[in-house]
Amino acid sequence: MQQQEIHDFLLTYFKANHCEIIENHPAYLTIQLTIELDKELMNRPFYWHYLEKTGGVPNPSQLTLITDPQQAPADLKGELIHFGSQRLHQIFASTKKLAGFIRLYEEIIQSGPAQNPLYPWLSINAKISYQSDRKKDILLSAGLNLITGEIVEQFHEKLLQIQVTPKIPDYSFTLSPLIKPKSGLLRLDSYIRRTFEGDDHTWAERAIERWEDDLRLLENFYQDMEDKAESYYTEKEALQNRYEPNITISIVNGGLFYLSNQAI
Repeated sequence: MQQQEIHDFLLTYFKANHCEIIENHPAYLTIQLTIELDKELMNRPFYWHYLEKTGGVPNPSQLTLITDPQQAPADLKGELIHFGSQRLHQIFASTKKLAGFIRLYEEIIQSGPAQNPLYPWLSINAKISYQSDRKKDILLSAGLNLITGEIVEQFHEKLLQIQVTPKIPDYSFTLSPLIKPKSGLLRLDSYIRRTFEGDDHTWAERAIERWEDDLRLLENFYQDMEDKAESYYTEKEALQNRYEPNITISIVNGGLFYLSNQAI
């Protein structure tokens, strides 16, 4: 399911940045980048600088991202992308830079003049990172109804099934939120933190055990020295930085969505 979420996220990202989707296979995506996204992702500053100086014809890159290597053709050339991969972190950073927040409305097409109320939902996509000497990232999407207070997980996946537009449709009107967006963010933050409080934290215990083992080796190495060398304290601090367990939450992006009562 996590790899499918990555696939859906990438598809949304490239569509939102006006890239041509050459192939949307369940196991991979092939995308024709725009000039802007080639500059954003492909790290070719000298190529673009030369082109701008000489007035040459731009040739943006194509990119193939493999999200399910078991189902992808064996001879397919592309980048394997998963949580923790450098390319996915680059795209997360690009998402923050290019579209950290968005406002969209459900597109309701109808022939009659009846008015359609649209409910405000605050949505965030967050990355939860479990870090010690090993690392695990989880992407979590949640939406908060700013009138009822209901919180829905996998909100991004549900939005993919809904037609949305940046302009409010005819015969639709928005309902005023009872929960202010700032308060809503605090609610979503508390909710996300509760999701991993009950997790199995054996990973942290094992990291501390490995930390203690290496610390004992360090102490044994320096045990005959009355005055510890500066390198002892440097190595001890390095062990702490390497092994100390911590969990960080970072917001990838978010949005305010006005949806019909039946949409979610």
